[in-house]
Amino acid sequence: MTEWNKLIPKPKSRFLRVKCLKCGNEQLLYSNATNKVTCNVCGKVLAEPTGGRAKIRGEIQTVLE
Repeated sequence: MTEWNKLIPKPKSRFLRVKCLKCGNEQLLYSNATNKVTCNVCGKVLAEPTGGRAKIRGEIQTVLE
């Protein structure tokens, strides 16, 4: 089984639970978001695309695998 782990790489991108700094709302984001992500409650920008990993503008609560 360890041979398969070496042959098949795991993805480096993750899903993140991010807390909005303005209103405290938590929502799930993709670490490599390609579009601007806004808070569902107050509309503040939570993530901005940079061509690779997104620039996270909130507080990361959890990293989901």
